[in-house]
Amino acid sequence: MDKKLPKEPNKTEARLMSLDALRGFDMLWIIGGGQLIQTLAGLSSWSWINALGKQMHHVNWEGFRFYDLIFPLFMFIAGVSTTYAILGKREKGVSKKRLAWGILRRVATLVVLGMVYNGLLNFDFANLRVASVLGQIGIAYGIAATVVLFSRTPRTPLLWCIGIMIIYAVIQLWVPVPEHGAGVLTAEGSINGYIDRLLLPGRMHQRTFDPEGLLCIVSASAIVLLGTLSGFLLRSKRYGGYRKVAVLAGTGVCLILLGLVISPFYPPIKKVWTTTFNLLAGGTSMLLLSAFYLVIDLWKLRRWSFFFRVIGLNSITIYLAVKMIHFNYTSRFLFSGISGWCGSCGPAVLIAGTLALEWVFLWALYKKKIFLKV
Repeated sequence: MDKKLPKEPNKTEARLMSLDALRGFDMLWIIGGGQLIQTLAGLSSWSWINALGKQMHHVNWEGFRFYDLIFPLFMFIAGVSTTYAILGKREKGVSKKRLAWGILRRVATLVVLGMVYNGLLNFDFANLRVASVLGQIGIAYGIAATVVLFSRTPRTPLLWCIGIMIIYAVIQLWVPVPEHGAGVLTAEGSINGYIDRLLLPGRMHQRTFDPEGLLCIVSASAIVLLGTLSGFLLRSKRYGGYRKVAVLAGTGVCLILLGLVISPFYPPIKKVWTTTFNLLAGGTSMLLLSAFYLVIDLWKLRRWSFFFRVIGLNSITIYLAVKMIHFNYTSRFLFSGISGWCGSCGPAVLIAGTLALEWVFLWALYKKKIFLKV
């Protein structure tokens, strides 16, 4: 007798546990998971751990590794959440005007928090970096959220997403830059660097351009829109859960293949956020979401995901906390003795201790139901 498949949900759940878990999985590598793998790779001669260690470093310029996925994956997840939040509030009768003000307030808050992260409170305005990770998330979210707010169907966000990626590619490949010409995808010669040097206020992270610069923000909004489209799909009552997984995974594979086909003449470059990079990152993000959704929300295998959900429910909190709270110092205070016993593995013990302290901090907030909402 065949085993019965797990029952598919009949209605859209108020909150996707898989989305919180995927966000936590993503944040883990930022707050120390990547550093732990890098350290273990340096201590071992095993080929598999060394291969993982290589994936925990950004490529210098062209190419795509796992560590290059972390930022766009977070933005993709923000897009999925945006669809749930906006459409859910619209169904409850919240006006578009009120939601639009909420979007604007969130954008402004993230931009300011990004500048605070970069040292705004030092009041050294001449050397302040205005562009930031949080700022890029905020403005790209604002673009995507506004599109969703004034859309009746997923068709409008889809057209915006395709349009942004095509127009952005045209700008990068065919708009000439003074003294360099068109299609020069280098730090100095790219249209991104030229626009940043011309219009971006404050200090640039890379001197001649900023990886969170003005054109990069526009391109990054496309991956947030991919997330909103995934959100439309997951909220849909027209399709069963397994069909949603198939559509997400199939679309993800198609985007990755398209990106690989284009890559030889239009390479994936995260630092100037090429359209090819969007295709690879967006496709991989869809594959990850489909896997997490299948296991956690359809198969109901959730216990393992608690570790990640604790992180994911307070992702902005821990991003800011690792900047403001010296978890490394506390780890050395508590675990330096154990680290000394472990010889060459001592640094890995201290990093693992830091991760444990960060998680306990988030778990305490979780138990008290304290969540930072921007």
